[in-house]
Amino acid sequence: MPDDILVDIKRDYVLSKLKDNERIDGRSFDEFRNIEITTNVVEKAEGSALVKLGDTQVMVGVKMQPGEPYPDTPDRGVIIVNAELVPLASPTFEPGPPDENSIELARVVDRGIRESEAVDLSKLVIEEGEKVWIVFVDIHALDDDGNLQDASALAAIAALMNTKVPAERFELGEDFLLPVRDLPVSVTSLVVGNKYLVDPSRDEMSVGDSTLTITTDKDDNIVAMQKSGGYLLDEKLLDDLMDVSINCARKLREKLKEI
Repeated sequence: MPDDILVDIKRDYVLSKLKDNERIDGRSFDEFRNIEITTNVVEKAEGSALVKLGDTQVMVGVKMQPGEPYPDTPDRGVIIVNAELVPLASPTFEPGPPDENSIELARVVDRGIRESEAVDLSKLVIEEGEKVWIVFVDIHALDDDGNLQDASALAAIAALMNTKVPAERFELGEDFLLPVRDLPVSVTSLVVGNKYLVDPSRDEMSVGDSTLTITTDKDDNIVAMQKSGGYLLDEKLLDDLMDVSINCARKLREKLKEI
């Protein structure tokens, strides 16, 4: 019962601030929390990154090995994205096999990488139709204080940017950098009535009607969208969300270029 009371108090506080056109942490509605990106944090991985988005923390590790291509893309390598949400990161996460939340998180990140063609998969062919490089992108949520989507997407592309293909280990020539040619960035907004909050914190998520994650490529093209919640977005609000997502993504992309 005390926990329920605390949740209600936080919810009322968030709503009261929104009525005054303010956020509980003082950010503007289109402002991200502080972002830190650190790469090469897992020694045994081919590539890795740790992203701190406010108090949200996500680590991504990349492993690679030769394997068979998909039958419909014999001339391309393979990317597989998985996400793990452990109880250590949030009391709402439960141990066991991947649930719908982890599956959806992996799908959002995967779609952004795939639809932007961030990695040149044609350069990951060892023997066409027989053997290609398989890229495993493993997302680990370490602390969930809201907006795992954007933290995970940033960590994934940052890890891919510093991934080295382990060709020597498999006696397939010299190691080489993974051919990353785009920097897809997602921006998640929480919709509360006729307002939207970019990069919602965990407390803010408790008052939202819906969330919308928009992923753009380096040319500001929208390559993926993911909506959750049943709230219907009108055309004006959707246009505003697309504009703010593009503008925020540009700033996040500059962060990636600094690493």
